[in-house]
Amino acid sequence: MPVLMRLSRIIISEINDHQVIYLREVNGDRQFPILIGVFEATSIDRRVKSYQAPRPLTHDLLVQIVDRMGGELDSVLITELKEHTYYARIRIRKDGELIDIDSRPSDAIAVSVTCDPNLPIYVSEQVLEEVIGTL
Repeated sequence: MPVLMRLSRIIISEINDHQVIYLREVNGDRQFPILIGVFEATSIDRRVKSYQAPRPLTHDLLVQIVDRMGGELDSVLITELKEHTYYARIRIRKDGELIDIDSRPSDAIAVSVTCDPNLPIYVSEQVLEEVIGTL
């Protein structure tokens, strides 16, 4: 059963290539970091701080495309951890069907915080057990 999480922290470093976001369990105490790129971290940070760009950014564009094509963004699911790499899915409802789209977690979370209201972020219990065991 997937676990509902929330974005709890963003750490942007000007001297490192990798940035860090933390996800925290909504109804619990578990949390873990995910290393992401600077562009994705900046996009997430801008959304969290309600910064409005004068023109649509990449994640805004994706949200608009899904909407204009008659879909509805449903949720984000972090599904796997393989060789220190997380895998995620963006879930879209269209014509009564739930469609999973493969995504990097950073992009999926950026899409989540771009939506109003934010999309729920879920993490599989298996991923949580695996990552918490290595921290």
